[in-house]
Amino acid sequence: MKAGDLKSDLIKVSRWAGGRGWCPGTSGNMSVFDPERREVHIKESGKSMANLKRSDVLTIDLDGNIIDGEGQPSKEVNFHLGIYKSRKNTGAVLHTHPPFAMAFATAGREIPRMVATAKLILKKIPLVEYAPPGSIKLANSITKEFEDSEVQCVLLEGHGVVSIGENAYGAYHITEWVEDAARAAFLTLVIKNCFK
Repeated sequence: MKAGDLKSDLIKVSRWAGGRGWCPGTSGNMSVFDPERREVHIKESGKSMANLKRSDVLTIDLDGNIIDGEGQPSKEVNFHLGIYKSRKNTGAVLHTHPPFAMAFATAGREIPRMVATAKLILKKIPLVEYAPPGSIKLANSITKEFEDSEVQCVLLEGHGVVSIGENAYGAYHITEWVEDAARAAFLTLVIKNCFK
């Protein structure tokens, strides 16, 4: 796929995620990987996912050096690069803050996989212990979880969700499944506790 197409996919999916309220303000980030060029296209730090433009996307190498664009890549760049280096066939990384998943993350609780789709599609949703956003400790913890080939997403304690996919749309759909699982679990637990 051409770099232009990869960037277009990144922009489209970023806007979808931002438009759903998963990335308040300038939070959240996304990247896509070009395996032929060994380059990563990533959201610029401080830009809104909901209103992302082509000029808000930087191109970097796998060591984080800027190849094209102005500004700084997302402060979470280290876990994006770590995942691409350690997990083959990953074409996109998406970090968001969907509200029901965030509720479990803030409580420091794993999302119960109660619905069939969560069990069949997600299989595992590891909870990553809290570390400051943008820190090397957080990047290393996230990258380590994705070394397990069954892991397609992780929940960050007090922070949000990181999902991967073969492309931008795959990462987005995994995030949808995570939020669906969290919403179903939350409502199920409320109903069970209220109607005993």
